[in-house]
Amino acid sequence: MKRVVITGVGVVSPFGYGTKSLMEGLEENRSAVRYMEGWDVYKGMRSHVGAPSEMKDEKKIPREKRRSMGILSIYAVQAAEQALADAGIAFADIPRLRTGCVVGSTMGSAKSITEVFETMLPDRDLGKLGSSLFFQCMSHTAAANVAQYLELNGYIMSTSAACASALHALGTGYDLIRTGRQDIMLCGGAEELHPTVTGSFDVLFATSSAYNQTPDRTPRPFDRDRDGLVCGDGSGILVLEGLDRALARNARIYAEIVGYSTSGNGAHLSQSNKASMVRCMSDALQEARSLPEDVDYINAHATATLQGDKEEAEAIRELFGDSVPVSSLKGHIGHTLGASGAIELIASLLMMEKSVIYPTRNLENVDPDCRGIMHVMESMPKDILLILKNGFAFGGINATLACRRYDGL
Repeated sequence: MKRVVITGVGVVSPFGYGTKSLMEGLEENRSAVRYMEGWDVYKGMRSHVGAPSEMKDEKKIPREKRRSMGILSIYAVQAAEQALADAGIAFADIPRLRTGCVVGSTMGSAKSITEVFETMLPDRDLGKLGSSLFFQCMSHTAAANVAQYLELNGYIMSTSAACASALHALGTGYDLIRTGRQDIMLCGGAEELHPTVTGSFDVLFATSSAYNQTPDRTPRPFDRDRDGLVCGDGSGILVLEGLDRALARNARIYAEIVGYSTSGNGAHLSQSNKASMVRCMSDALQEARSLPEDVDYINAHATATLQGDKEEAEAIRELFGDSVPVSSLKGHIGHTLGASGAIELIASLLMMEKSVIYPTRNLENVDPDCRGIMHVMESMPKDILLILKNGFAFGGINATLACRRYDGL
C-alpha cells in the first residue's frame, strides 16, 4: 500500500474565495449566516436563514464548458483550479490518464432542478427545456464537470451521501492512490444553497427557526439553546497523491491520510446513533495505528440538531473522555452539506499548520446532553499532530478521516 498525502487545497466558502478568506473569517470568529430575502414566500417554511457563498468570476470559465454547470459545479471547478495551483501542478503537466476526481454532493444543482420543474410542469412541455439543464441536474454533475474542465481521463466518480459525501470522496481517493490505481486524485464536495434544500430539512423539523431575526446567533452546535442546522454552500477540493510522487517533485505536504472508515447505523434514517459513530471513529483510528490518546483535535460534525449533537458528544465521550479538544465550524459557516467534510478538513489542516484550534461559535452554555468532552469555546494554541474529521449524515451514514502531520518520516 502506498502512503497518501494531501498536497493542495482549494475552497469556495461562505467567507469568500480561497483559504485566506476562510481562515480570516474563522480567526475573527465571524458569522457568515444571514437572513435570506425572499424565502418567506415559501408557505410552511420556518427557517429563513442561510450561509451563502458569493458567485464570482464564473465567466472566466469558457461558455462552452460553463453551460453544463450549475452553481455547485462552478464552485467545484473553481476550488479544483485553486487546489491544483496550490499543489504546484500546472494544467499542461497533469498526467491525465493517471489523474481522476471524486466529488460528492447531496444532489445535482437545486436551482437547475427547480427551473426544470417550474418550466415543464405547467404545460407538461419537455420541449421548453434546454439540453444543458440535464447536465446541471444530474447527481454526478460536479465530478463530471470538473473532469471535463480539466480534461481528466482517470477514475471519475461521484459520492452522494448527504453530509458524508465529501469524506466519502476523500476516502475513495485515498484508496485509489494507496492501491496504485491512480497517481493523483482531486477529491472533495460541492453544494449550493436553495430554499428547496433548506426546505427538505425544514419538513423534518431539523432546521433553525428561532433566530431568523438574529442570524449571527445560529447555528449553535452543542449549545443548550440550539434549535437546528443552517444550510450553506460552496466547495472544497483537495489534491491527493502518493508520498513518493510528492517527495520526488518537492511538493508542499499538508498532512498524510492515515485512516478512514465509513459505516451505517442500521437503525434509523434521520436519527443519529452513538454506537455506530464510536465504531466508525475506532475503525479509522485502528487503520491509523493510533490510540484515542494520540488524537490532538477532533473536528466534529455537530450541526446543532438536538439528536445529532447529543449522539456525537456521547460517542466522543465514550471513546476519548474529556482529553481531546473538540470544535465544530458550523457556527461560523453553517452546514455546507455535501461540501462540509472537505471545507472543514481544509480549515483543520490549516489550523494544524498554525498550531491553533478555533472554537465552536455560538457555544455559550453547553447542553447537559453534550457535556463530558473538551469543548473549545475560545481560540486555543495547540501543537497538532493527528486530526480526526467526522461527517455523520442523514440516512444513517457515518464517515471519519484521520490525518497526521507529515514530519519527514
